[in-house]
Amino acid sequence: TNGCFDVLHPGHVDLLARAKAQGDILVVGLNSDASVKRQAKGPSRPINSENARAFMLAHLASVDYVVLFSEDTPLELIRALEPDVLVKGGDWTEDKIVGADIVKARGGRVLSLPLLGDFSTTAWLRKVGRE
Repeated sequence: TNGCFDVLHPGHVDLLARAKAQGDILVVGLNSDASVKRQAKGPSRPINSENARAFMLAHLASVDYVVLFSEDTPLELIRALEPDVLVKGGDWTEDKIVGADIVKARGGRVLSLPLLGDFSTTAWLRKVGRE
């Protein structure tokens, strides 16, 4: 799976645990700071540096590897890793999941897993007056 994982919340942790259950190891592609800034998530994003975000993710029991990528999408990372399973949160439909075609062409699975509750980093930042 991949993402910004800027302010880690229960929705992230739940998705990562369920992603891990889909395979033998879980590799998380993490958007670099520069990549996050280009995602139009807000002027103050990322809140946490790529090093801090990677540290947090690497210390979750479900995460085996964290790989930073600087591109706008994880396409090159997916090509390089050739995963058997590609997982995103349920707010992503399969036709919008970058690299889905590559994984499926190799006989792999692409999953869009339902999200846990109403968790959102952007919503949380609005609530605390940061966005």
